[in-house]
Amino acid sequence: MGFFKNQFSSVIEWNETGAGVLFYKFQSQEIKKGSRLIIRPGQDAIFLYNGRVEGIFEEDGDYDIESDIIPFLTTLKSFKFGFSTPLRAEVLFINTKELLVKWGTKNAINLQAPGLPGGMPIRAFGTFNCKIVEHDVVIEKLAGIRQTYTVDDVKERIIASLDQLLMGWISREGRDMFNLQADARNIAKGIESDLDMDMRKIGIGITDFVIESFSYPEEIKKMQEKAAAQSMVGDVGRYTQMAAADSMGKGSGGSHMAADMVGLQMGMAMGQQMVNQMNLNGNAGAGQTQQAAGAGTGAGPKFCPNCGTPTTGSKFCGNCGNQLY
Repeated sequence: MGFFKNQFSSVIEWNETGAGVLFYKFQSQEIKKGSRLIIRPGQDAIFLYNGRVEGIFEEDGDYDIESDIIPFLTTLKSFKFGFSTPLRAEVLFINTKELLVKWGTKNAINLQAPGLPGGMPIRAFGTFNCKIVEHDVVIEKLAGIRQTYTVDDVKERIIASLDQLLMGWISREGRDMFNLQADARNIAKGIESDLDMDMRKIGIGITDFVIESFSYPEEIKKMQEKAAAQSMVGDVGRYTQMAAADSMGKGSGGSHMAADMVGLQMGMAMGQQMVNQMNLNGNAGAGQTQQAAGAGTGAGPKFCPNCGTPTTGSKFCGNCGNQLY
């Protein structure tokens, strides 16, 4: 008899070899005498008989089906294993852990923006967390027709409605289309609430939703960088004042900021000196050219190159005394 006992015994378990699986239905519908049930940490085991839930087991461990499980099943408490009478039931393993999923918009979303008649196309990406929250709903809506259900299935359903949710939550309350990242947390919380309400229809909850970044077209990025650079140049005096005040309160660490500020000021002073020198050289060159032209013709210039007063043929300017030729 020992030979037959070993032959008909089996182990009912889920090794979770596939990543991101929310539930798994045990393949064999025949549970034989001597079978054992193994529940691992982060798993629940649900016994189904004729489509009905007979019992839910949440504590991890190694159980004997005949002595540890059947006595707690609703309508199978008196079931007796025989040589040719295996228990025809299903075991559904539920993953109780919270799973992290990455998401990203498939296509650019066109948002209405001032000065852009066709709208501004943006993309976004981030993460969300999901888990099974209602066993009965999962069994009714999913387990009856699916052997497994994965995070990819959840992601596919979420991505299908994400574009509309993003457009709706971004357009609320007159948000700045060019600085959406500053309000990303509030937008994400609104989307999380809507997604959670929708996914609970199939027994799955969305426990967190994060927008890591909004992505603008390359042309918009260049415009933003240019505007930021122009703003810095136009307000460099204020920047140096703020840098000086900041460095005064930072002790030894402020010496680096002070050095940077001095270097910036020196660079600006050198640039101004170069501009002034170029102007002086230009003026001197113009005066010398006019004097040379007068010398070549034997007559003085008609106007003083120094002050612009008419010369009337004199060798010296009557206004400033400058020698004309």
